[in-house]
Amino acid sequence: MLNADDALDTQAAVRRANLRRALQLVFDAPGTQTRAGISRATGLTAATASSLVAELLDERLIVEGAQAASTGGKRATTLDIDDEHHLILVVILRPTDARITLLSLAGNAIDARRADFTDDARERTLDAALAAIADEYGSRLLIAAVQLPGTTDGRTVLESVQLGWRDTPLAERLEQVLGAPVLLVNDVDAEAIAEAGVEGPPSGHRLFIHVGGGIGAAVTLDGELAPGPRHRAGEIGHVQVVFGDAARPCRCGRRGCLESAAALGPMLGEGFSDALDVDEIRALVAGADQRDLDEGARALARAIKLLSALLDPAEIVIGGPGALLGDRFLDLVRAETDYAATGTAQVPVRYADPAISLAAGPAQAALTASLGVRWMPQPPARP
Repeated sequence: MLNADDALDTQAAVRRANLRRALQLVFDAPGTQTRAGISRATGLTAATASSLVAELLDERLIVEGAQAASTGGKRATTLDIDDEHHLILVVILRPTDARITLLSLAGNAIDARRADFTDDARERTLDAALAAIADEYGSRLLIAAVQLPGTTDGRTVLESVQLGWRDTPLAERLEQVLGAPVLLVNDVDAEAIAEAGVEGPPSGHRLFIHVGGGIGAAVTLDGELAPGPRHRAGEIGHVQVVFGDAARPCRCGRRGCLESAAALGPMLGEGFSDALDVDEIRALVAGADQRDLDEGARALARAIKLLSALLDPAEIVIGGPGALLGDRFLDLVRAETDYAATGTAQVPVRYADPAISLAAGPAQAALTASLGVRWMPQPPARP
């Protein structure tokens, strides 16, 4: 039997859940949602819906807008996302720089900065850049999301070869600098989150494969990550997919790994690095040996076919710099997966949407972690 404290905890939990439902309804239809619409959609009484709206207004999460169109009685007041107060900070952390973006609650970019550093000065330079953000915007910071290459449980960098960190409590340290909650997000996971909501409310499994200097994957289910108990889901780069004489040596010391054939270094040559810009990568693609590109496409297709049979995803998205490999590469991947093994179905394969901002994935992860809601569809777009 529930005691009095348990009952209070239950009531508070129900209240929080209803607040999230009401807030999501405003995020789904900003500028047109009303108190009456929230009442109808949730089944809550008009008084309860009005109470939820009042609390969201007090928290400066939503604002009242214009009067809705008349339906014969008193015109309702519309509700919108408050775009003037809370901010989400996104930090795209890479080995040589950090891209820093401040976003409003409606997903609009407020400020953008870049901090360049060497290995020795990385932590000092990053702390200084974020301290400047905190000085200017501190009272408005809702949450910060730090996207990085490497495995993380959201609080600790479990392992990042590129950054040289292992079991590093980065979130705790940056929270002391910012005075706001910090969420760590793996870079491939962030890309997958951004892609999951591109075409409306996400549903079903989606498989995202990042192709760059390395290869990693992430699975989302209804727009949420499926990370696995050890936060290692998607580490597919060193699974052997090429055998016999065709198997190339891999940087891990083995032969025939997926990365040894389908990472951009083996396909585009030694001139590739993750620091190259879009035009530089396209130039390398244009001058690459077509045989290396074709071999990489076939190796990637083998991995895709196996993963498709396992997950039955709604679609497979190829992202990262690999999304610049062009039509021939994608057509070959599709052709190599264009057969229905017994009991399986054909799964569509596409490139990542180039219009999505680099900040979209970590910003969405931060919004969900902080408020339990999603943007529909996924903003923000690239300028």
